[in-house]
Amino acid sequence: MAETLLSLSNVTRRFGGLTAVADVSFDVAYGCIKGVIGPNGAGKTTLFNLISSLIPPSSGAISLFGRSLYGKKPHIVASLGISRTFQTAQVFPNMTILENVMVGRHCRTKTGLIRAAFKTPFARAEEQLAAEQSREWLAFVGVNSHYDSLPGDLPFVTQRKTEIARALATEPKLILLDEPAAGLNIRETVDMGELIRKIRQEGITVLVIEHDMSLVMNICDEICVLNHGSKIAEGAPRDIRNHPDVIAAYLGKEKA
Repeated sequence: MAETLLSLSNVTRRFGGLTAVADVSFDVAYGCIKGVIGPNGAGKTTLFNLISSLIPPSSGAISLFGRSLYGKKPHIVASLGISRTFQTAQVFPNMTILENVMVGRHCRTKTGLIRAAFKTPFARAEEQLAAEQSREWLAFVGVNSHYDSLPGDLPFVTQRKTEIARALATEPKLILLDEPAAGLNIRETVDMGELIRKIRQEGITVLVIEHDMSLVMNICDEICVLNHGSKIAEGAPRDIRNHPDVIAAYLGKEKA
C-alpha cells in the first residue's frame, strides 16, 4: 500500500451562513494523480485554498506526511512541500518568464535581506543558480525560449506552463493544479495531460481540479467528487464514470 502523503479529516469551511466545504475526508497517496471534480460551486477551489493554507478550516484536520498544517502560513506550507497553481494563470505581468519562475525558486535559497541588498558573492551565486534551475523547469514544462519576454506578450498556454514551472521550482512533494486545461485547445489539453504524467514521473504527487472529463478520466488514478461542498463519491475513474450520485449531480437531477 502506498504511503499517505496528504490527509483530510472531516474538513469544513464556513463563510458566515454559507458552508463551502462540508465534512470532507480523503487521503492522497504518495506518487498518485488524484482528481477533484464536481459542478460549479461544489467547493473545489475552496478545498485547495484550505490545503495551501490561504484560508483556515472552520473545523477538521489537514496533514502532510502526518504533520498537521493547522495554523501554518502559506509560505511555511510551501516550504514543507505543497505548491499550487490557480484557475486563472497567476503570473507577474511586469516580470519576465524567467523571473516569474525564479520567484518560486527563491523559497529554497538561503540569501537573506542584507546579502541580497549588498549583492554579496554568495547572493550573486545563488541568483545565478536559481536562474539556471528555473530555465531547467521551463524546459521541463515545454517552454524552451522567450525567457526574457513578458507573460502578456506570449500565448496563454505559455503563461499556464510558466505558472506550473514556478510551482515546480519550489521542489514540491505535492502540487495542486487548479483547472490546468482551462482555456486550452484540444491539442494543448492533450499536451497538458502528458505534462501532468511527466510531473508524476518526477516523484511529485498531483492533486488536480479539472472540468475536462476526458482528461480527468485518462490521467487520474483516483477521483474525489464534490457537490455543494460535500464529498459524494470517491474511487477509480471507471467507478466514478457511472456512479449514480455523480450523474445526478452533473445533470442536476435527483437519483431515481
